Amino acid sequence: MFSQACTTLGQTPSTAFPVCGTSVFSQSIVPNCGGDKSIPGPCGNDGVTDTNPFWYKFTCFASGTLGFLIEPVDKTDDYDWQLFDITDHSPNDVYTNRSLFVACNWSGRFGNTGTSSSANSLENCAGDGYPTFSRMPNLIEGHNYILLVSHFTAFDPGQDGYKLSFNGGTANITDPTDPELLSASAACGGAIIRVKLNKKMKCGSLANDGSDFTITPAVGKIVSATGVNCSSGFDVDSVELTLDGPLPPGDYTVNIKKGSDANTLLDNCDRQITEGDKLSVTVYPVQPTPMDSINPVGCAPNTLQLVFNNNIRCNSIADDGSDFTVSGPTAVTVTSANGSCTGGLSAVIQLTLSTPIVDAGLYTVTLKQGSDGNTIIDECGLPTPAGSQISFTAVDTVNAAFDYKIFYGCKTDTVIFSHNGNHGVNNWQWTFDNQTPRDAQSTIMYYSNFGEKAISLIVSNGVCTDSTNATILLDNTLVAAFDVSSDLCPEDMATITNLSQAKDGIYTWTFGNGATSNSKEPAPFHYQPPVTRQKLYTINLTVQDAYGCIASASKVVRALNTCLIAVPSAFTPNSDGKNDFLYPLNAYKAVNLEFRVFNRLGQLVFFTTDWTRKWDGTYKGNPQPTGTYVWMLTYTHRDTGEKIFYKGTSVLLR
Repeated sequence: MFSQACTTLGQTPSTAFPVCGTSVFSQSIVPNCGGDKSIPGPCGNDGVTDTNPFWYKFTCFASGTLGFLIEPVDKTDDYDWQLFDITDHSPNDVYTNRSLFVACNWSGRFGNTGTSSSANSLENCAGDGYPTFSRMPNLIEGHNYILLVSHFTAFDPGQDGYKLSFNGGTANITDPTDPELLSASAACGGAIIRVKLNKKMKCGSLANDGSDFTITPAVGKIVSATGVNCSSGFDVDSVELTLDGPLPPGDYTVNIKKGSDANTLLDNCDRQITEGDKLSVTVYPVQPTPMDSINPVGCAPNTLQLVFNNNIRCNSIADDGSDFTVSGPTAVTVTSANGSCTGGLSAVIQLTLSTPIVDAGLYTVTLKQGSDGNTIIDECGLPTPAGSQISFTAVDTVNAAFDYKIFYGCKTDTVIFSHNGNHGVNNWQWTFDNQTPRDAQSTIMYYSNFGEKAISLIVSNGVCTDSTNATILLDNTLVAAFDVSSDLCPEDMATITNLSQAKDGIYTWTFGNGATSNSKEPAPFHYQPPVTRQKLYTINLTVQDAYGCIASASKVVRALNTCLIAVPSAFTPNSDGKNDFLYPLNAYKAVNLEFRVFNRLGQLVFFTTDWTRKWDGTYKGNPQPTGTYVWMLTYTHRDTGEKIFYKGTSVLLR
């Protein structure tokens, strides 16, 4: 569209109108501006911008849905809107932070727009295909929101405006707090009185001639009233009253009444402060503003904030910080000074230091005549005397590095953790492998499971904090374990794989045949084939680690006198314990085995892939008749990989 800077109050996020849920807000004209800043959100790719904008801000005081209506005066105007949650954010973040999005409607249709309980989507983007009403969004109690209303109709110097009202939702955006006076203070011998309000109130409800206020006793007259920051916004919570001259020292009362504008001060819902509300204020004799106080310094501060009871003229502060020196245990150089200036005045002066203060001790800020030829001067024109001082205490930075000592045990390790407590550390928080934190300077842990252990420590001296994470290794895990084939054919060597874990382990092997070894990995050896079908041997391992702890393991192996696979030519399933089953004998080295038995009709009566599963001469639980049965055997030889197929017959005898 076009790009023209927005200068009218309310047309930028930082100057948004404060609105109230009980009022109808009428915008009679919409000055043309903006259009140069895209609005992030679900419709950002549609080229939506802040064209002819007005912004409105409010707080949610009770969670619920937000209903609102925008009614153009000219029903052919196209107004669009987008809602943002700016809690803990700068208002200008709406231009860069997509996560602030809450709801929007950028429909290309003209006429009324807003939110409705009957609408389907929170997001309606640009184009005629979208409805002009979006679903009511849910607001969160205590959160701050900002609403953009954009006039998307082509450039038209005669824009007629709209009405904005809030209704239909369940959220409460109306501040329930009644407006009141909060506090008052006097400056410059009572020539200036500052009044603090309990909430934001409308700048436009303040009578500039000060007629909203009176002073009793009436020894002075209020000649003007100024809302702090009213030049850049619509609402204010601080008012500065100017009198026709200083007041005599003493106690006074500030009273509020209806001024020349026929009201007291109004909040954003047009509720006024009750007439007759009043505050006490004490006027002190005029004297130079002292070096009042310093905000608490943090850890390793590189700035110091001086706070004054009376405002200081900003133009009396030397930018290079030469009004101030800092002395203490270590050298400190002030490189600059500045105030938080409003209307040329500031109650705070921030000193920037060349390097952070990291050493503990008492430091003193001393005022002197700066490079501008003066010390600092307060709003009443009185200079603070050179040589004025204020002191503060800095603390050391801290280090969370810790020590530990391990006492190894066979079943349980004991570890003592300790921190040196240097630099005033008085708080410790240990965390061990996500267990419950401990808060002592030293602590003991017992570990029955060894290996790597994660430890974290956070230390603090009340100002400075440091943390560290570390891993320690308890390397005394002791496990005795080994692997060996459980069945050994006459031609097989017994090959042992040691699976033990031990620090500097000592290994003792016995193999059940009188042989022994102290090697970690014994060499393969051969058992003598037995004269009987098989013989069992027990292999024992004992492991001793560097700490004298001992663990043991054992396994039984079976030495076989033959591994020749064969199928009997006959069997007698009569349960006499002799030749009762049909199966492939000695199939120790057969893998992927399949054994099938068929009757004389070719019917499969038995099948197995486990050679130790044997046919007992039955089929479906019924004993089969005497006769000849055909069997088939297929397998792969474990050592050679050869695939083998055998077929034969066996006779079932009863």
